[in-house]
Amino acid sequence: MRIAGIDYGTVRIGIATADTDVCIASPYENYTRRTAALDAEYFAKLAKDERIGRFVVGLPVHLHGGESQKSAEARAFGVWLQQLTGVAVDYFDERFTTAEADAILNTVKLTKKKRQARRDQLAAQIMLTAYLESGSRGQDSPLSID
Repeated sequence: MRIAGIDYGTVRIGIATADTDVCIASPYENYTRRTAALDAEYFAKLAKDERIGRFVVGLPVHLHGGESQKSAEARAFGVWLQQLTGVAVDYFDERFTTAEADAILNTVKLTKKKRQARRDQLAAQIMLTAYLESGSRGQDSPLSID
């Protein structure tokens, strides 16, 4: 089965993909949101063309495990994505994925613009890798890191 990891954003959405047979996540691309109709067209095509059997939407939660406004937006996006594509959606803790992506990208010699262009899809890859390493179990209610 193919899985797509989603690093949800109101402007840009980072996407990574993995095949559960090999359990290796790879950056796919960043999608810049446009209109509701174009977003729907893009994600329907992604699900079909890449034969996605599950989406994993990252949940941006606070350190104590509590959800934020962005978490609610990510959940609403996941509901929309599942209704649009008919593909199951899991949610997974994405705390620190952007910071980790920035740390990795700061070690390579890229311009700031090129680093920013890769950050969201790398964050999606990091989150999807953690999901795969967890045994592909979603986290409807992420726990505190304390």
